[in-house]
Amino acid sequence: MDLLFINDRPGEYPASYYAASAAPAPTRPALEGKLSCDVCVIGGGYTGLSAALHLAQKGYDTILLEAQRVGFGASGRNGGQVGSGQRVDPDDLEGMVGKTRARALWDLAEESKSLVRSLIRDHEIACGYTKGVLHTELRRKNLGHTRAYVEKVQKEYGYQDIAYWDREQVCAALGTRAYQGGSMDWGAGHLHPLNFALGLARACETAGVRIFENSRVTGITKGDPATIATDSAQVSARFVALGANGYLGDLAPQVARRVMPINNFIVATRPLGTDIARTLIRDNVAVADSKFVVNYFRLSEDRRLLFGGGESYGYRFPGNLEERARKPMLEIFPQLSGVEIEYAWGGTLGITMNRMPDFRRIAGNILSASGYSGHGVAMATLGGRLMADAIAGTAEKFDLMADVPGTDFPGGVRLRLPLLALAMTWYSLRDRL
Repeated sequence: MDLLFINDRPGEYPASYYAASAAPAPTRPALEGKLSCDVCVIGGGYTGLSAALHLAQKGYDTILLEAQRVGFGASGRNGGQVGSGQRVDPDDLEGMVGKTRARALWDLAEESKSLVRSLIRDHEIACGYTKGVLHTELRRKNLGHTRAYVEKVQKEYGYQDIAYWDREQVCAALGTRAYQGGSMDWGAGHLHPLNFALGLARACETAGVRIFENSRVTGITKGDPATIATDSAQVSARFVALGANGYLGDLAPQVARRVMPINNFIVATRPLGTDIARTLIRDNVAVADSKFVVNYFRLSEDRRLLFGGGESYGYRFPGNLEERARKPMLEIFPQLSGVEIEYAWGGTLGITMNRMPDFRRIAGNILSASGYSGHGVAMATLGGRLMADAIAGTAEKFDLMADVPGTDFPGGVRLRLPLLALAMTWYSLRDRL
């Protein structure tokens, strides 16, 4: 089963709101013949684009290979949230790696947000970056954990851009009574994800990166130099940077054992107008709730509600994409029952068992960063830069991420999806009770 093609047409972006509203982008040529370079980057999402950009800025002759189009995968389809911290809460992360390393990982995550903002500013990327992410809690009994998290990052980590909000504050900010409270993070934000990716691609080419689209990598032969093969061409490179995430396939089995592709779905309503949109999300922040299968939503620049949710236990997108995300949307906003859905799309992301990214050296000159587990807009962008730094000889931060302990999915590559389906069914049932 080839996730690069099973749900999408070759060489075409999905019929999403993001693709419909994206900035004009050229179609880059496919790789032909034999080329050589200092670094070959595989994957044209945030990880690969960031790696290529930072490598080129360091003076490396860089080629980027994308199997479909730049920003085709999760980088062009996601919820657009630029979140704080790692995917794992500080208390749990301290239990995994100790307080000192957990604090260093928090600082890296803060660096990832700053990197996104600086890239947008320095390269004049028009992607509608807006401040604010509200994390909401469905259960009153869990508010103590939310309050403790806010107090911890304020007092122990020095993060002052976050505040605890009680039920009335959350209900005043959102057009729903579904939530019991939450945390308002003004240091986080949201953006148009595909336009951010396309802006990074333009910056790459300005810096001298050679980008080839519709150039699916079929194999990597280790060596010095390494050889990267496509269906009809090959690249010889001193270094390889893997950034294929959920679309990695069989290129790196040791990564596939720890990074599993899963699907998620988003709908976009018709434009609602400023007044109606403000009754749903007063302050134009992004929102993510506490369900295990997270509901996440925000307003687009033209005041549509973009709502992500629903779950799927197969790699093929279901035929009722609109209904998959409409159902949880109406649970939160029943007042939208008569509002038209103009776009519905699915996307594939990479998750890990411990929900921390998987950074690793596959060989001395082959690096990989993936498995952002739904927290990838900022961390994937940083992951690309950390690979570039490591290739250039400064590997401390890459190694900090790589040293986080992780485990393979039970059952190996073949059984990981059925076992995940059982676990997700249980968590989905728990969400409903």
